[in-house]
Amino acid sequence: MGHLLNGAWTFDDVLTESEAGLYVKKPSRFRDRITADGSSGYPARAGRYVLYSSIGCPWAHRTAIFRVLKKLEGAIALVDTEQSPDRRGWAFPDGPHCVPGSERQVDYLHEIYAMGEPGCTTRVTVPMLWDGETGSVVSNESSEIVRMFNSEFAAIAAPTPDYYPEALRGEIDAMNETVLKGVNNAVNECGRSTAQEAYERSVDRLFGTLDELDGLLAHRRYLCGDVQTEADWRLYPSLLRFDPVYYVGYKCNLRRLEDYRHLSNYLRDLYATPGIARVSDVAAMKRQTFSAAGPIGANGVVPRGPAIDLTRPHDRDRFAEAA
Repeated sequence: MGHLLNGAWTFDDVLTESEAGLYVKKPSRFRDRITADGSSGYPARAGRYVLYSSIGCPWAHRTAIFRVLKKLEGAIALVDTEQSPDRRGWAFPDGPHCVPGSERQVDYLHEIYAMGEPGCTTRVTVPMLWDGETGSVVSNESSEIVRMFNSEFAAIAAPTPDYYPEALRGEIDAMNETVLKGVNNAVNECGRSTAQEAYERSVDRLFGTLDELDGLLAHRRYLCGDVQTEADWRLYPSLLRFDPVYYVGYKCNLRRLEDYRHLSNYLRDLYATPGIARVSDVAAMKRQTFSAAGPIGANGVVPRGPAIDLTRPHDRDRFAEAA
């Protein structure tokens, strides 16, 4: 996986490992913010920003989900990318892309990063939030993009739930940390670690966390109570990919998600949320993951299974009835 070095693409591998062979995800490089009042220099305005995403990336997927949940589809454009087979990172599968705010046509996302900050050295990742007015990268940190979408565009979008309510913030933050370490990062560590001991530790952490979450969901509908919160939607992309991608390709094969009664019903409950199925194309996730350009070095053959019906009934309504 290459990166930008002094503004030019290099094929060097910048994925870092600890001495124990554990895969380590590097922190995001761009961390500016859009604010409702514009005090950050990036005011919340319809038509100004573009979200570069990919259904193949679970981190990008969470931002595409919030774009739907917060009814921002008419305010923030979405451009999908895929990993290029020539090892030049995220590319535009439908051909050259005209960069918003300019007349320049590009083939790769790294060209837009370099436009935003000439001479930069950075990983080229999705999601990436682009400001067409200033020609700059606002953010490529998914957790912070989610927060911006949740709170800063309320004046220009239809009313929607607050997924980070003040009364639950402490619980949401704690749950996010559990999910990040025990699921989001752990699946990548299982799939990409290069030492057996590191892999074994990651597997233990992953399935220990899934066991814990399944037990929690036996007694409540959502992770932080009876309403959906940010924590649920930070977990959802990993659960959706678990059996078709992580179990098959990332060696996360102690148990399937389908073997967890409460987690599997919870997944189907979230999938049934209006608009979510539209941005949950499992077939596309599999195609991109198992392509020759995918993240796990596959040979391009996409596994047919497993067969999972996400539309079959779930049992989570029992919590609403009990209330």
